[in-house]
Amino acid sequence: MLGFGLASLLSDAGHEAGTAALPALLVSLGALPAALGIIEGIADGVVAFAKLYGGSLANRMAWRKPIAVLGYLITGLSIGLFGVASSWVHILLARSLGWLARGLRGPARSAMLADAVPKSALGRAVGFHRAMDTIGATLGPAIATVLLTWVPLRALFGYAMVPGVLAAVVFALLVKAPAVTRKETPPPLLQSLRLLPASFRRFLLAVLAFGIGDFARTLLILRAAQLLTPEYGATRAAAIGMMLFVVHNLAAAACAYPAGRLADSVSPQRLLAIGYGLGVVTAVLAALAPPSLPFLVVLFGVAGLVIGIEETLESVVTGLQVESAQRGSAYGALAATNGVGDMISSSVVGLLWTWQGPVVAFGFAALASLVGTLLLLVSSKQRAEAAPAG
Repeated sequence: MLGFGLASLLSDAGHEAGTAALPALLVSLGALPAALGIIEGIADGVVAFAKLYGGSLANRMAWRKPIAVLGYLITGLSIGLFGVASSWVHILLARSLGWLARGLRGPARSAMLADAVPKSALGRAVGFHRAMDTIGATLGPAIATVLLTWVPLRALFGYAMVPGVLAAVVFALLVKAPAVTRKETPPPLLQSLRLLPASFRRFLLAVLAFGIGDFARTLLILRAAQLLTPEYGATRAAAIGMMLFVVHNLAAAACAYPAGRLADSVSPQRLLAIGYGLGVVTAVLAALAPPSLPFLVVLFGVAGLVIGIEETLESVVTGLQVESAQRGSAYGALAATNGVGDMISSSVVGLLWTWQGPVVAFGFAALASLVGTLLLLVSSKQRAEAAPAG
C-alpha cells in the first residue's frame, strides 16, 4: 500500500502546486473567469474520456502497471509547461495533456489497488490511499505559497514538475505488477460497459448529476481572491487563496480514512449521500460568501470534506458492486462520468459567473448537487430493497 500512497502523494503535491498558482498566472495574462472555467471544463472532459478508454485498457492486467507509470510521468511533466505559456490557450493545451495522461492511468491504478486487498478491507485501503493523495494535495498549495515568495511565478511551475516525475519512479519501484495466469481477452469497450451491473449504472446517474454541480476548486480560489483583494491587495489575496486551498485539502485528508473505515461497516452509499449534501452547502456558501476571512476558512473546510468523502466512497462503492474482471471498465466509467459532470460544471459556472455574477453561478451548482444527492438516496434505497432477493 505504501507505493500506491506515496506515488499519489508526490503526484498531487506537484500538480496541486501548479493548480493553486494557476489563477494567478491567468490574471497575469489578463484572462477572465470564463477562461479558467473553460480550461478546467475542457481538461475535465479530456480526463473523462481518457479514463473511459483507460478503463478498457486496464481490463488487461499485464498493461496496468506500465499505463500507471507512464501516466504519472506525463502528468508531472505537463505542469512545467505552464511556466512557458504565453496565453490561456497554451495553458489549456498543457492542462489537457496532463489530464489525458492522468485519465489513462487512473483506472489501472484503482483496479490494482482494489485487487490488492480483500473486500472487507477495501474501505480502509481506499481511505488510506485517498488520505495520502490529499496530503500531497495539501502540500502542493503550501509549497506554491512558499515558492512564490522566493521565485518568479513562472519558475514555480518548473519546481512543481519535480515531485510529479518522482511519483512515476516510486510507482515503478514499489508497486508490484499484477500476476497474469491466463491469456487475457477482455471484451471491447462498449460491450464491457454494457456488462456492468444495473445497480452500478443507476449509481453512475447520481454521480453524473452531482458532478454537474461539483465545480473545480480553482474557481473557489478565484472567488476568495476577488473577495479579499479590496482589503489585502491582489498579490496578498492570491497568496491567501492558496493557503485557503491548504485548509480545503487538510479537511479532505482528515476525513478520507475515517470515511473509508466507516464504509467497511455501514452502507457506503448512504455515507456518500452525506458528502453530497455537504456539496450543496458548499455551493450555497460560495454564492453568498462575504469578504470575510473566517467565513472563507469555513467554506474551504466544508468543500474539503466534500472531496474527501466523495472521492473515497465513490471508489469504495465501485469496488464493492463490481467484480475484479470488470473493475477496469467500472473505474473508467466512474471517472468518465465524474469528468463529464465536472466539464459541464466548471464551464457553466465560469460562464455564468462572467455573464451573471457569482451568485447565479454557484446557485446553479447548488441546484445540480441537490439533484445528485436525491438520486443517490433513491439508488441506495433501491439497492437495499433488492438485496434480500439477491
